[in-house]
Amino acid sequence: MVPRIALSKHGPDVSRIVHGSWHLADWNKSTREIVDLVHGCLEQGITTFDHADIYGDYTCEGRFGTALAEAGIDRSAIQLVTKCGIKLVSTRRPGHRMKCYDTSCSHIIASVENSLRCLHTDYIDLLLIHRPDPLADPREINEAFVRLRQAGKVHSFGVSNFLPAQLEALASKLDVPLVTNQIEYSVLHLDAHADGSIDLCQKLGLCPMAWSPLGGGRLFRADSDRARRLRETLARLGRDLGGAAPEQVAIAWILRHPVRFVPVLGTGNAARIQQAVEALDLELSTEQWFEIRRDSLGQDVP
Repeated sequence: MVPRIALSKHGPDVSRIVHGSWHLADWNKSTREIVDLVHGCLEQGITTFDHADIYGDYTCEGRFGTALAEAGIDRSAIQLVTKCGIKLVSTRRPGHRMKCYDTSCSHIIASVENSLRCLHTDYIDLLLIHRPDPLADPREINEAFVRLRQAGKVHSFGVSNFLPAQLEALASKLDVPLVTNQIEYSVLHLDAHADGSIDLCQKLGLCPMAWSPLGGGRLFRADSDRARRLRETLARLGRDLGGAAPEQVAIAWILRHPVRFVPVLGTGNAARIQQAVEALDLELSTEQWFEIRRDSLGQDVP
């Protein structure tokens, strides 16, 4: 079973592996199949589900919410994460004239109200600002966060894709704590080590969430020397670890870091979800972890 973990001292508790709905619209699943997917996650202890208002051209929250309503699941047994702040040009949003960011108080609150309707819920467990907004006014974001929390519509707040200075600057102006930064992190994407994102999370006591933990599938599709090298290493280490699949070793590599990453799985395949859950039982040695790092960067540590 997947254990629970507190993202910070302020919470919330989430499952150590999160199910992500970024590509839900691409899976061509019926409502019944989405219900089965949710139940399958819950049976393994995956209780946290990650969304964003824009996913699937503004359709994924609604499809998931319809399934959630049909499933009859106790709302207190799951945690819903969603994001706002990006505006897409879409027939579903006729007022949007161009792709841009909007972190005004009015837009954040309107986005949350719409997410609540789509997800068929009275509250969001965790709301993230989707990307750093160069026109962000921390006073506007703070007002939105405070109003949403006081109304009981959002319980916790965080950010996504923020660099350390951006996270610190926003956090310093808020009356509510930021509990996580959801960043891209995988054996193919190690920027968080160089840009200070991991260091800041450790300093602040935050567990970061890792989106695209398998490189969005690129790890197993790309034909580059780097991808081939990593695939060979992951396969060999998997054999050393008792026959683990390369995908499991890649997830275990993320979980091995002491910052306590929370991977967000973007798959609708039940077998792949099961594989990721089993990766929790894999224990990489320090040398195995650095071997994967070396083959990702193409060099040993200095």
